[in-house]
Amino acid sequence: MSIFFPFSLHPRCIKTQHIRSFLSFNLYKLNPTCKITFTNRTHRLPSDLYNPYLYYIIAMAHPVAPVSPPLKDDLDIVIPTIRNLDFLAMWRPFFEPYHLIIVQDGDPTKTIRVPEGFDYELYNRNDVNRVLGPRVSCISFKDSACRCFGFLVSKKKYIFTIDDDCFVAKDPSGKEINALAQHIQNLLTPSTPLFFNTLYDPYRDGADFVRGYPFSLREGVPTAISHGLWLNIPDYDAPTQLVKPRERNSRYVDAVMTIPKGSLFPMCGMNLAFDRELIGPAMYFGLMGDGQPIGRYDDMWAGWCAKVSIIHATWASFSVVVCCLHSVW
Repeated sequence: MSIFFPFSLHPRCIKTQHIRSFLSFNLYKLNPTCKITFTNRTHRLPSDLYNPYLYYIIAMAHPVAPVSPPLKDDLDIVIPTIRNLDFLAMWRPFFEPYHLIIVQDGDPTKTIRVPEGFDYELYNRNDVNRVLGPRVSCISFKDSACRCFGFLVSKKKYIFTIDDDCFVAKDPSGKEINALAQHIQNLLTPSTPLFFNTLYDPYRDGADFVRGYPFSLREGVPTAISHGLWLNIPDYDAPTQLVKPRERNSRYVDAVMTIPKGSLFPMCGMNLAFDRELIGPAMYFGLMGDGQPIGRYDDMWAGWCAKVSIIHATWASFSVVVCCLHSVW
């Protein structure tokens, strides 16, 4: 399909590439399945309407196949739960193209309802016992650390794990935040743990390395962990929660930064993504729950082990923008 657009191309007021960007954007809105290309020819008007700066730009629209979601065949979503997964309805636009691994904790005779349309595997405690046999004690029971079983059975390169009390958040403009897309972007973008950049992530649009940042370090290193944050209920320890029972986090921070080499951090597993091939067994959530003396320590333990492994391997971890809403059932 050929579409002809007349434009006045005065060299002092407009550039051809600006016109092309404008046309491409608006044609995409009309038909997102079209690929826009331009000819190298310009066509002047008939002599009776001649204007030396008035030309026709020809835009060629070619149907192309729909683009698959990023890492569709290379990422599993792991969800530990004890309840029906109605929360997935809110995440459907973002999660539906991906494969889910659901790890049911607690009573294995209870039926967990999963909304229709999702591609998923569901494992309960009986399945964990069957797969691991005498080694089953390495997976926590009655604790969200049971998600480790999902990490174990996955065969994908990347894992994204999220709790069932995390919902889609919105940015200050009211737009829903695709947490999964943000994690994927982080995992596919280098990190800069060896030298801090005062513009945070130098690879984001509108940012770069600041003056004085060593050129030898600007290629960065592979990113192994993308650590998500959240709005509403903060991840406080028990004493702080007792002192501030009504405190809520409502401050949206649009920032991505690398955790520096040599620094540990308190990792939370409720909104987390990682490169399974880089981290491997270091992303092991410590034993918690039934039969264990302490609780709420599993993800922090995994974070410390993984971060120490990263330090020795010269990989890095991101701490990323707020991208989900944490609520209590």
